Amino acid sequence: MSLPTQAEYVIAGAGIHGLSTAWRLAERLIEKGENVEGRIVIIDKADRIAAGATGIACGVVRNNYFQPAMRKLMAHSVSIWESDPEAFSYHANGYMQISCEKMREDVKQIHAEQAAIGYESVFIEGEDESRDYMLNLFEDWQAEGITSVLHEKPGGYANNVKAMEGLSKKVLDLGVTVALETEITGFETEGAGQSVTAVVTNKGTIQCDNLIVGAGPWVRDFWNMLGLPTQIELKDLEGQVHENIDMWRFWQLEEGVLEIPPETLVTNDGKIPPVLHVDTDAPLYSTVDGSLITDQMWGIYYKPDWGFGGIQGGASPYTVDTPVNEVAIDPYGPESKEFTASKDFPEMWVSALAHCHKRFEGMMPHYHKEPSGGIGCFTPDSFPVIDTFNNNVTIIADSNHGYKMLGVGCLVAEELLGEKQELLEPFRFSRFKEGKLHPVSNSPYPWS
Repeated sequence: MSLPTQAEYVIAGAGIHGLSTAWRLAERLIEKGENVEGRIVIIDKADRIAAGATGIACGVVRNNYFQPAMRKLMAHSVSIWESDPEAFSYHANGYMQISCEKMREDVKQIHAEQAAIGYESVFIEGEDESRDYMLNLFEDWQAEGITSVLHEKPGGYANNVKAMEGLSKKVLDLGVTVALETEITGFETEGAGQSVTAVVTNKGTIQCDNLIVGAGPWVRDFWNMLGLPTQIELKDLEGQVHENIDMWRFWQLEEGVLEIPPETLVTNDGKIPPVLHVDTDAPLYSTVDGSLITDQMWGIYYKPDWGFGGIQGGASPYTVDTPVNEVAIDPYGPESKEFTASKDFPEMWVSALAHCHKRFEGMMPHYHKEPSGGIGCFTPDSFPVIDTFNNNVTIIADSNHGYKMLGVGCLVAEELLGEKQELLEPFRFSRFKEGKLHPVSNSPYPWS
């Protein structure tokens, strides 16, 4: 659509956060008997919906977090996914965290706190008990050193682009304007608080009352355009204050596909399994030549996925050493010349699959060899920042937790309409200076 000259709400980004915010905003305005036409505008520089991180996401939807605030936020998001599984192309298969002894107490605590908020899960502990539970699902299960299994009954995965097509249809049907192939190049501001009065694009300027930024890894660029601090003061969980901490850092996501029939990974009774996540310190040996890949903590996740055409999953990300303001986000994902899954990832991941299931032994020739993965933009503590800046700018900085957080945009919309949301309070920017950081687990992932 062509760019209007004025709107009440301008949203930067046509991915999961921008679309979900617009969806709930439009619904609420209509509930109040108000008109939506011309009031909500989504702007994206791409030529299609979900062209960025949302469009290449693996689509996993889970609650499995060590941090109580994340767990509550994800429980809310799962309920949104469950509200219209057909439109969201959502598969409610559940999710399993399968862990070694180092993580047993962490996972046990997660289970107890899930029970406290009414999120259904089963916890199995003990090496023999865990092995029996897994063998009851997969007769060829062979991972060693597993001493706990957390089986979340809700959750699962969604087909990334199809889900966003369903969400965008809801948005368009409600009268929201979506302006694609339109790049935001700056902002007009006024007053001591630098309130944004207009969004400047390559196709004209649009006056606005509120700006919402839900731009995934491009949040760094919008943050800079808004004149927000590139380095901050941070108080850690021990009370020690650290100065000049970079607000953003990038990690490269390690993901790929084993091109075999997805039904290769079904349970003993022929059903689609939960999404599987394994964290262990058992030595990992190559399925290619038997050499040692690592004797340190490692983790993988995987699922049969008909959308990706095989077994899809990933492993722990690696840090991007390029100075944060020199990281080239575009071209993004598999098209990047610099940031894609590492050359060592395929052998590690397929070997890890074979470590867990005999059926994957010798499967290395079936790995999809095309570039995969994308970079994620992380906050200093690796958890989201969702807050208001410059008086009228709401930023959803998802710290790469994005796709599963379908409910965040709905909560942001409620706040834009004047209703503070308790679930968002732990994710305010002020937590860094106040020392209200989220607790850290023993997981090899920066986001668990």
